Amino acid sequence: MKLKKLLFSIIIFSVVISAGCSNSSWVSSFVVWDGYIYQISDEYVDKINEEIGEVTMYSDREGTYSGNFSNEYKKGTKYYSIEGISTDDAIAIKENDDKYRKAIRNGKYGE
Repeated sequence: MKLKKLLFSIIIFSVVISAGCSNSSWVSSFVVWDGYIYQISDEYVDKINEEIGEVTMYSDREGTYSGNFSNEYKKGTKYYSIEGISTDDAIAIKENDDKYRKAIRNGKYGE
């Protein structure tokens, strides 16, 4: 009887673990702009320049997506250049409360 309970517990545990693995998500928050991935930082910026783009697709599921994609910000969220900082280094993401969060470039998207 104990063996049946143990086997049943192992099967249930395996099913739960397998189901959890299929719903994978990213380790960090990011946006993609112009083919590059920008990791969201904890830093906010005050001096922004012009609007340079926006999120065209959002998903919280791992995968490879096209366009200005984000796993954190919803479609329509605006991207801005930052005064005194090249977009090769960082961009700003407008948040709902009129704050601009810095996102640091971290290489080509999809590589």
